Amino acid sequence: MDSLGSLNAFVQAAELRSFTAAGQKLGVSSSAISKSVARLEDRLGVRLLHRSTRTITLTPEGALFLERCRRIFCELEAAELELLQTRGMPSGKLRVSLPLVGMLMMPTITAFARAWPDIEMDLDFTDQRVDVIEEGFDAVVRTGEIRDSRLMTRMLGTFNYRLVGSPSYFAEHGRPRTVADLSKHRGLRHRFPSTGKIEEWPLHCDGKPKSAEIPTVTVASAIEPLIHLAEEGIGLACLPDFAIRDRLARGTLVSVLDDVVTHSGSFRILWPSSRHLSPKLRVFVDFMGENLFPP
Repeated sequence: MDSLGSLNAFVQAAELRSFTAAGQKLGVSSSAISKSVARLEDRLGVRLLHRSTRTITLTPEGALFLERCRRIFCELEAAELELLQTRGMPSGKLRVSLPLVGMLMMPTITAFARAWPDIEMDLDFTDQRVDVIEEGFDAVVRTGEIRDSRLMTRMLGTFNYRLVGSPSYFAEHGRPRTVADLSKHRGLRHRFPSTGKIEEWPLHCDGKPKSAEIPTVTVASAIEPLIHLAEEGIGLACLPDFAIRDRLARGTLVSVLDDVVTHSGSFRILWPSSRHLSPKLRVFVDFMGENLFPP
């Protein structure tokens, strides 16, 4: 058991790059972590960590040993989870990172929370790239292709963009029939919060990309305000269809120029491949896969 404690101290210090942070996570002092790792190094006869005044880094031997330690703790976790599965429903904290547009997934996540009330959801919304393993996430949801050999992945579904406005807007301004007609309309544009750049509308004419020459009346760094403004007849917005599916069905938003809006995307959920797929994570992955993009 003392050896497991030393291994855990080493793993936490190596992953967090800090004796202080490791001590805080384990509820002990930084010096206790440092001494525990030093004793482990003495017993193994090899240096595992390089120390400096600002940070600690892994030696080549330390990196190899860390992977072994992770496997050990994954096996222990798996053994515990096998016993827990015999005791009841999936439970515990589930830490998930989602993109900012993931706010529009809240109806699905709310349904999951109702279906599995013993699971505590810890949701982090950001468009910044996160390190699933280093930052301690159980899973992340992201768009597009993500290549990381440390991660398992499952496709949640695909989406398309739609150029939409309200019936009242079209009654007042008419419907654009060509891309050139957009110059006579009013644009509601999305700005990427991470870069500050305006998102281009994915328009194509004769197989070639075409810029939207449309006067801009509002720019927002989130999708929700654009949906609201479009419904209120303020202008046209180019939005992912999963975010407005119910509004298109109700007729509060109407799509135009479907033949020239060609961009599509996909959502994936990813989780550490070295980590046992716990019951709470398994039911979350399955629920999102079955309900986020229903047929």
